Amino acid sequence: ADFGTLKIGRAERPLLAFVVVLSWSRRLVARFFLGAQMPVFLTGHVRIFERLGGVPRELLYDNLKSAVLERHGDAIRFNPALLQLAAHYRFAPRACAPRRGNEKGRVERASRYLRESFFAARSFDGLDDLNAQLEAFCDGAAMDRPWPEDRTRTVRDVFEEEKPRLLPLPDEPFPCAVHTPVQVGKTPYVRFDLNDYSVPHRHVQSELIAVTEVDRVRIVD
Repeated sequence: ADFGTLKIGRAERPLLAFVVVLSWSRRLVARFFLGAQMPVFLTGHVRIFERLGGVPRELLYDNLKSAVLERHGDAIRFNPALLQLAAHYRFAPRACAPRRGNEKGRVERASRYLRESFFAARSFDGLDDLNAQLEAFCDGAAMDRPWPEDRTRTVRDVFEEEKPRLLPLPDEPFPCAVHTPVQVGKTPYVRFDLNDYSVPHRHVQSELIAVTEVDRVRIVD
């Protein structure tokens, strides 16, 4: 979900929310990131599963490129990184049918709920503070809202029944780093994602690998 931009130093970065809603209990979990690159997409899953304390057996996706590379009718080619993630956590990925808004209505309503009930006119001091406030909201007001199927019950009540049906977390989280070849020019710097990273002089005019995570970049030989 797109929430505009966030100023980081002199640059403006896109502010996006990775949003998951459990179809039965309507338990809502989300996290803000500065972009939607593959490390963000993978890390979003890992952080959400940890928050839920388990893994849904099936995840339904919109046809975003991070999930679906190509489809012809019912034949779907999923992104290999998503398949590796799914194998690690033992869930089945499933893609929404094109132009079937009803298949993703729950998560679209959840995104609208975040915009109107959480984000509107909110003040925050950077990304970490915003995510801390979001976590408190998802664990508080969002859990205590009425359950749509029976408004005498809360989402919190129903999630307590649903949680034991989630798959257990694996012993280790999925490694979300992405490896990208980068070229060093005549000066000992690597240009990556709008930033320059220094490297030892012996690596000028050679190819190295940028190992990128959400909050860390390593340049390796």
